[in-house]
Amino acid sequence: MRRADRLFQIVQLVRGRRLSTAAFLAGRLEVSERTIYRDIADLQHQGVPLEGEAGVGYRLGKGFELPPLMFSQGEAGALVAAVRLAQAWLDPALAHQAELALGKVLSVLPGAARVAAEAQILYAPAVGLAPEVQQTLQTLREAAQGRRKVRVQYLSLEEQPSERVLRPLGCFYWGRVWTLAAWCETRTAFRSFRLDRIQELAMLDERFADEPGKTLADLFRQIEAGRGACAGLTR
Repeated sequence: MRRADRLFQIVQLVRGRRLSTAAFLAGRLEVSERTIYRDIADLQHQGVPLEGEAGVGYRLGKGFELPPLMFSQGEAGALVAAVRLAQAWLDPALAHQAELALGKVLSVLPGAARVAAEAQILYAPAVGLAPEVQQTLQTLREAAQGRRKVRVQYLSLEEQPSERVLRPLGCFYWGRVWTLAAWCETRTAFRSFRLDRIQELAMLDERFADEPGKTLADLFRQIEAGRGACAGLTR
């Protein structure tokens, strides 16, 4: 990659994230961190408002804009494939938004590139989530984004029923199964629930705020620390 192209890619990568470390940029661009530090310094010298420092990360300052980029044929093809998968494995509302976004992307491509992207040979036949699971996914996604608690009637793999009040933190896709990671107020611990085992679901009016020890970041740290968090998750 030419150095000019690399500098341009650095700006693009940084503008797309809240914070980008030199290690992340070096990995994406396949260069050393020392090269990234040197490139960042050169960009700053040229007037690009890259804020941050070595060992912390970088972000793009406000007010700096680049003109819209044209997607390459390969990038557009990847988006087509991703949306086709989304239509089978996401909830209907999100899948619809993905399709609308793809339409906007394709509409600005040159004719030949658009035809090539739409000719993507990867497909996702409509054998994905059952309609009731799609609706469960949508409700949980909206509850997590709105920071609202939910009440669920859950049936474990051992056929043991239980009722829980949960703080939904994130939904995870495992190939053919979605699970919900949540803080369970009934058990006062993190728990995971298969969406296809949720028998009843109600979004509550009560909202929740992040509390130390009860966030998704806390769950990730617990897992990474190897304290056996996964072993105790409900299946």
